Order: sequence, then structure tokens, then C-alpha cells
Amino acid sequence: MTELKGVLPILPTIFTGAGTIDEAGTRRVLDYIVASGAQGVVFPGLASEYDMLSREERLHLTAQIGIWLAGRIPFVVGASSENTEEAIAYAEAGAKAGAQAAMILTPKAYAGDLTAMTGFFADAHAGCGIAIMVQNAPAPMGIGMPLEQVAQLAKAVPGIRYVKEEAAPSGQRITKLSDLAGDALDAVFGGAGARYVIDEMVRGARGTMPACEVTEVHVRMLTAFDEGREKDARDLFERTLPLLSMQAVFRWRLTKAVLQRRGLIDSAFTRAPGPELDRYDHAELDALLARLGDLTSFDPARKVA
Repeated sequence: MTELKGVLPILPTIFTGAGTIDEAGTRRVLDYIVASGAQGVVFPGLASEYDMLSREERLHLTAQIGIWLAGRIPFVVGASSENTEEAIAYAEAGAKAGAQAAMILTPKAYAGDLTAMTGFFADAHAGCGIAIMVQNAPAPMGIGMPLEQVAQLAKAVPGIRYVKEEAAPSGQRITKLSDLAGDALDAVFGGAGARYVIDEMVRGARGTMPACEVTEVHVRMLTAFDEGREKDARDLFERTLPLLSMQAVFRWRLTKAVLQRRGLIDSAFTRAPGPELDRYDHAELDALLARLGDLTSFDPARKVA
């Protein structure tokens, strides 16, 4: 089984200005992620606006990503759904596309019912046959499942090999979950947009799953950490924080605004609701990106109104 570790960015779904899926733009971003040295890629996640995609769109894009990747880096398919049959279908589609694992959010319908939650994940694994990554996110996206229950779940379902822990404080929770689960898990990953990535790595996280707009910087950061150059890793982390703070507010709109400035996509259209960047925000984004110009291919002269 392929070992999952390092930087596994979330691939966004790119849309045209009219709101339809831009496959060429999505593929360009995927190729950028691969070229940046990422150790894997995740699709679809929350940053992919997966809850804004139809079932047919999700299944089609999952198949296309498998074709476009052609095994260059590991693929984690996002298979989250409140419906077991749908989750299995998404995970199966990922397996057919060459995915090494299926990431599934803990369903809200089974909050507080460990038996039902266990049955859900056991059925999902049996249906797809690939490793399961439990995404344990806080409300409103998830349920922030207690760590004792996450560990019990991993021990009860051998197909669960990974957890993406996103409830706060993520660093402490990663330490505790690793201790509770022991060898029932191969790895725990951090999330939350890599805003706490150094603390998570110090505590034993195997990697991180951020948005993709500065993938090469995250790769460089984790490489430095793995090589024992913690100061270099922290320096890079601190340089990304202003951008990540802005990304925490504007989410997918920020990611797409950066990708558009980098010439990777034509339109920053999003289907998901959320705050829009105004002209002051665009100016601030330009200033933040200019300060990262020596680490990325961003051209400060390329402005987006």
C-alpha cells in the first residue's frame, strides 16, 4: 500500500465565469500541484466546493483526475456524504480512478451513535476496498467526534488507516489521538489550512492537507522540517501566515484569486456562498503575494481588479 505523507493539497473545482466546470483550468491547477512537489492530492474536499457539485459532476471529475494524474502522485478521493450508498459510490469511483484512500467526513446523522458510525465506515470500506481516512472536523462542517470514539472507530474498522484531525486545538488532539489509537492508524494528518502545521508536525502529524494556492511553499516548509531544519521551516511558516489568515476569511475565493493571479485559471468564480473580496482586499492580497514573490512564480505585475 502506498504510504500517504507530506503535503497533500486540496484541488479546487475550477469554474468558468458562467459557473460551469472548467476542466482545462482544473487540470492546469492539478499539474501545478504535481510540479510543485506535492506528495499527493485530495479531491473533492471542502475547498473543492464538493457540496456545490452534483453527484454526476463529482463522479465525472473523479474519473478525469485519475486519468490526468496517471499515477504521478497519490490520489485521495473525497467521498463524504450523509448517505452510505452515495459515500460508497464516491469511494468506488475513486478506487477505479486509482485513488489510494477515500476521505470521508463523520456523518452528522450518526453523532453520538458509535455503533451506527462504525457500521457506516465498515460498509464504506467494504464497498470500495481502499484505505479510509476519517475526516474529523468541528461543527458546522462536521461533528468534532470525541477522540476516544475516533480511536475506537479505528480499532473496530481495520480499513480505517488515516485520520484528518481538524477540531481545535488540533495539535493537542493529534497527540492524544496518536496515543489512543496506537498502531490502529498508519498516520494522522492536520488540516485547518496549514495554519497550525508546525505544531502539528512537532506532535507527530504525518502531513498536512492545505488549500493549494502556495503548494510549493508548503512543500519547501515540510521538506525543511523533515530534514531537521526546523528554523527554516518556521521561517517559511511565518511568511505564509498573513496569507493564510486572509484565506481563513475568504476561503475558496482567496484560493481562486491567487490561482488567477498566477495565470493558472481564467475565472475565480465560486458556487459556494461567502464574503467577496472588495478592491481593498484585492490590494492587500497583491501586497501579501508580492512579499512571497521570491518563493513562488507569482508575478507582482499581474494584477486582478
